[in-house]
This record gives sequence, C-alpha cells and structure tokens, in this order.
Amino acid sequence: MKIVTIPCLQDNFAYLLICTKTQQAAVVDPSEAAPVISEIERQGVKLTTILNTHHHWDHVDGNQELEAKFPGLIIYGHASDRGRIPGQTEFLKSGDEVRFGEESGTFLHNPGHTTGAVTYVFGKTAFTGDTLFAAGCGRLFEGTPAQMHDSLNVQIGGLADDTELYFGHEYTEANLRFALSVDAGNAEIQQKLEAVSALRSAGEFTTPTTLAEERLTNPFMRCTSAEIHACVKSKEPQHNLVDEEVFRTLRELKNNY
Repeated sequence: MKIVTIPCLQDNFAYLLICTKTQQAAVVDPSEAAPVISEIERQGVKLTTILNTHHHWDHVDGNQELEAKFPGLIIYGHASDRGRIPGQTEFLKSGDEVRFGEESGTFLHNPGHTTGAVTYVFGKTAFTGDTLFAAGCGRLFEGTPAQMHDSLNVQIGGLADDTELYFGHEYTEANLRFALSVDAGNAEIQQKLEAVSALRSAGEFTTPTTLAEERLTNPFMRCTSAEIHACVKSKEPQHNLVDEEVFRTLRELKNNY
C-alpha cells in the first residue's frame, strides 16, 4: 500500500491510500475535496472509498463533493456516527473489516475526542485522526478522560511498537513544547523537538510518528512517569495519581497551556 500525505485547510492532513495491485484508492478524512482530487489525478488512481475517523467538519467536509465527482463511493465511519458523517454507507461495529482494492484492514473504536472516533489499521500502519497526535491527543469533546486514556494506552497502545501512526493535524511542535513543560527531564522529548523544529523550518511534515516514539515522548501515554507524577502533584497536592486521573489533569493543563 502506498500512502500520500495531503495537506488540507490550515493544518489538517488527509491521506490517500493506494492499492498498488489494483490502483484503487481510499482517502482518510478529506476535509476539503480540491487537494484530494488533484492528488488522485496526479497519481492516476481510481478513488473508491472514504475512511472517516470521526464526524467533525474538518475531517468530512470534502465527502459530498468527492461523492459527486466519483459516484458510488464507499464511505466508512463508526456505527454511532450514523447521521453525522455525510454520505456514510458503512457503519462499523466490532469485528468488521475495512476494504478497498485488495487491501484489508481493521479498526479500533476510540471514544474520547468524540464518541464515534475510530483508528483505521492496515498491518503496521494506523490512521488515528484526532485521537492521537504526535506527542499529544485530541480534546475531549464527547468522551471522558477514562475513555480517552483507554483509547490511547490500551487500544492504540496495544499495537506493535513499530506501527506507523498517521495523525490528523500538524500540532507536533506545540505538543512537544507542552510535553517538556510536564516532563522536563525527558531527553527524548528535547531531541524530538529539535528534530521537529528543523523539519518544520524546512517546510516538511512531522507525520507519521511511531508507537515506540510516542511511548517515550507523548505525556498522555506516560501517565505512570515519575516526572509527570511530580508535576501533577505540584499542581494538585492531593492528587491520587491513578492513571486515568493523571490523564485528566494533563488534558486540563494542555487545554490551558
């Protein structure tokens, strides 16, 4: 499978996934149609499928225009997003597969950012939408801290360390700066921040990351870290340091960072 990153809007990513055997393609989270259509034409492939990670407009706004240009598109989303994803044809529930061309994948249900958020998984590649960003996670608009902690650390965290994670927004540099504020002694965060700053100065993207990198640099996947515990205690001296509660505090700190 070939993956092409498509920048959209101000800081969104869509991803064109190409089955190299059939030249059929799927697009993940087309927030707008025009850059997706341009890339489809550049690659000379046939779009058959849309993979929406959740219902927010900046991940689905291109659906209808793409559907009009490429009739008969299969549009995946979680079953609980029925009526919220434009043109949705497939309503994912536990055990379902995700297909396009000769590619076959699965999905993880990741409530937290929204109740219907999903991650699409094809082998050692995952598309996390706004659940997991490099060194960060999405805001909790519809779910609870406990749900989001589970989505990151148990669901996505259950994948192999070398899984490549393609995320929904270019927030990496800001996320790493926050990560340093709560995990100041973490040399891996500092090293990654330097590398990411150089990438961004050169106009390059920071997607994908890997699960191994996130275990070292993402504070929301480091809720057992002694450094983070010390930071949390400095903010809330009576904190119980239960993982889900540490997550809650970190998310509140990030909201106000």
